[in-house]
Amino acid sequence: GDYYGPFASAGAVNSTLNSLQKAFLLRSCSDSVFQHRTRPCLLHQIKRCSAPCVGLIDKDGYAALVTQAQEFLTGGAQELRDKLTAAMQAASAAQDFEQAALYRDRIRALSAVQAHQGINPGIVREADVFAVCQQGGQTCIQLFFFRSGQNWGNRAYFPRADRSLPISEILSAFIGQFYDNKPPPGLLLLSHPVDEAELLTEALSIRAGRKVKLSVPERGEKKALVAHALNNAREALERKLAESASQEKLLRGLADSLDLPAPPQRIEVYDNSHIQGTHPVGAMIVAGPDGFQKAQYRKFNIRDTDMTPGDDYAMMREVLTRRFRRLLRDSKGDNPPQRPDLVIIDGGAGQLNVARDILA
Repeated sequence: GDYYGPFASAGAVNSTLNSLQKAFLLRSCSDSVFQHRTRPCLLHQIKRCSAPCVGLIDKDGYAALVTQAQEFLTGGAQELRDKLTAAMQAASAAQDFEQAALYRDRIRALSAVQAHQGINPGIVREADVFAVCQQGGQTCIQLFFFRSGQNWGNRAYFPRADRSLPISEILSAFIGQFYDNKPPPGLLLLSHPVDEAELLTEALSIRAGRKVKLSVPERGEKKALVAHALNNAREALERKLAESASQEKLLRGLADSLDLPAPPQRIEVYDNSHIQGTHPVGAMIVAGPDGFQKAQYRKFNIRDTDMTPGDDYAMMREVLTRRFRRLLRDSKGDNPPQRPDLVIIDGGAGQLNVARDILA
């Protein structure tokens, strides 16, 4: 299929798809549902689908909607708006006011998509903007994505780097890692120069299959874009530092309450559940100085088929055994995982005794 993006997040993708559905009335159902529909669904009733499933639009008409959506995603927004405006005026002149109203609603939906995109610079058709801010020993890299002259969102990254490293080295390493699994655009606008710029440019050009340019703009609209990204980076880092300070205070209080030698850097919390003895599962959540670390969460499907249904103690024993047996095995490698400083068990004295037995 065709590639569109990158987008800043899954939320940005979903928001764009939702707006495009209003503008182009494209179906979102699966092929199986599409083939077995006998009447229009609710999305057609609220004017978010043209109902090709039941023939309310013919193949050519639907293909035209798909083509228009592709034109919009590849930078033809203004041309498309002009076409829809002309079609609306023609329908109105022919006194087909219902059709004219449909065109009007689609134009409004397109305007909403572009409004949500914020900055849409005419001078930059395809570029990524990197802006770096350092404060309090932490680094924030704010990244804006521009494709086909449209802003596809922005995202803040907080790379873990040695505090002694200069921005030029941190940014160079981040850019190399960021495009490790995705094609770079033809232009990267940077807030700071990077180390080994020629080598990085050559590597990115090979990755893209075309020439890639790195630029630190000093004036004009491109400079304004970088300045805007830098301001976002500064604000994101200030929020991050405030959150970290609050989190650190909570962890110090927890350490004092539990008489720990230092604030815990990794906390693992375990619980298990079942549905009247069936479908037993265990769960681990992880927290630390940066808050809850959802990427570290784990779910354990209970494997012991000889276990008495609903035996919470046996479930907890299996979960903890599997978790810490793997931790011990992985700790022997070249890149050992971080061990928990605090383990919290959701349960009573029985679950606590199981945990003590496993960890002893």
